[in-house]
Amino acid sequence: MIQLDFKDPRPIYEQIKDKIKELVITGAVETDDKIPSVRELAQTLTINPNTIQKAYKDLEAEGIIYSVKGKGNFIAPLDKSSVDPRRKELLLIIQKTVEELIFLHTPQQAVIDIIYNTYSKKEASQ
Repeated sequence: MIQLDFKDPRPIYEQIKDKIKELVITGAVETDDKIPSVRELAQTLTINPNTIQKAYKDLEAEGIIYSVKGKGNFIAPLDKSSVDPRRKELLLIIQKTVEELIFLHTPQQAVIDIIYNTYSKKEASQ
């Protein structure tokens, strides 16, 4: 389910967060699906449970997962109130990326095609 890249310069907890977000985005896990406990994931990945705990704490703060005492951690439903700030942040990243692509003389249609194809793939998988 989650594999770490020890050559990746990012902290391990960030990699775990990104992998879980990727599982949510790709539909590999769905709302209310249970994710491995801190202890289970720490044993599977052979890393310190505190690292997993930090990743889970951050994911919960971001509204990606929720915890139920005595039951575990689960994928959270999409919280509409937390979407706008993240959407604005991502759109700003896209804008900066497009500006750099323009600087690199990337044809406008190439950028549009990537966005269109990404939306098409997502719609086809739903």
